[in-house]
Amino acid sequence: MGDSAKVARFEQAVMPHFDSAYNLARWLTHSQHDAEDIVQESYLRAFAFFDTFRGGDGRAWLFSIVRNTCYSWLRKNRAHDLMTEFDESLHGTESSNPEEMQLRRADAETVHEALEKLPAEFREVMVLREMEGLSYKEIADIAGIAIGTVMSRLSRARKRLHEYLSVPTGEESRT
Repeated sequence: MGDSAKVARFEQAVMPHFDSAYNLARWLTHSQHDAEDIVQESYLRAFAFFDTFRGGDGRAWLFSIVRNTCYSWLRKNRAHDLMTEFDESLHGTESSNPEEMQLRRADAETVHEALEKLPAEFREVMVLREMEGLSYKEIADIAGIAIGTVMSRLSRARKRLHEYLSVPTGEESRT
């Protein structure tokens, strides 16, 4: 395939998923800067290996690369983060009504804080399923795990989220 044809195919199949790739990297690394670096590296890898892409779902193919790049980076730079629970919070969404905006921000921050506390393997499947809308099969393919493992991790992640969100602030216990 010529370079211009490769670039055109790459732009069509992979580039539209940049925001989703960044979203996954951000949730896995907890860092805007690290996520940006990882997505850049992932896109370079994706382009370098684009000849191996046989069509189909470019998003799932890209997510596999982003996921693998994230975990390689985490193992190299922050191995303890792979199983550590986090307390970092993110910003909520904007609204035109100040009172509604404040309530939404508080709700979003509470959910984000709870999601951040999940171990990486649970957070990953939650982001891919609930935020990116991937099927169990797509998640299994991306993560290289069985569909039953995806379902189990999702179930355990949802249970933990429910526990985190059910306990009044300041009374959390580590599970």
